[in-house]
Amino acid sequence: MKMILAATTAVLATVNPAFAFDTSVFFKNGIMASVFVGFLALIVVIQLVPALMLLMGCIKALIAGSKKKVPAVESTPNKD
Repeated sequence: MKMILAATTAVLATVNPAFAFDTSVFFKNGIMASVFVGFLALIVVIQLVPALMLLMGCIKALIAGSKKKVPAVESTPNKD
């Protein structure tokens, strides 16, 4: 186990960081792109509100349980 840990540490210590290309030079987003992303975020948030309300209702129903007690076996009068 110590050998694997030492080998992993040695490999990770020699890894150079990636020099990623800066795309902001070529792809500058305007105000419309920001408005579009904000609109999509607003749709997601609006859809979360009813989903959370439904989830809370289900949790309350599970916690409260059934109010009506149903017997396991119905007893019928014997007519013999």
